[in-house]
Amino acid sequence: MGNLKNKKDELVGKMKETVGDATGNDKLKLKGKAQKTSGKAKDKVEDVKEKASEKTNEALED
Repeated sequence: MGNLKNKKDELVGKMKETVGDATGNDKLKLKGKAQKTSGKAKDKVEDVKEKASEKTNEALED
């Protein structure tokens, strides 16, 4: 579920950034960029958690 929300944040952020750029609304553009970056960062954290969990399970199985 978290990955889906992160992807949504990336997409909505990109849309806000694009609309802000097209309309000259710097505040919306920055908010969009921040939301997009936040979604990407959260997605990376989820990936690291998953890999750490996999490695822990592998180590416990040995």
